[in-house]
Amino acid sequence: MRHHDLDLRGLKCPLPVLHTAKALRGLAPGDGLSVRCTDPMAAIDIPNLLRERGDHLDRMLRDDGILTFEIRRGAAPDAEERPA
Repeated sequence: MRHHDLDLRGLKCPLPVLHTAKALRGLAPGDGLSVRCTDPMAAIDIPNLLRERGDHLDRMLRDDGILTFEIRRGAAPDAEERPA
């Protein structure tokens, strides 16, 4: 199990959720991802993305305008990874 960090501070919607989705596609099930961003919409968008994908939000923190998401890659495969 590996852990990755993604610093998206300064990016505006929809970029934080798009970069998070791309990073998650490259992770193995059980891998961790820490995402830091400053866009307030990410507090809605990233948890929704994780629900749709079957990934897990272990923790979300707000500190001085910075949102930090602690994410664990779920076991469900991405749509493009499913056999046809």
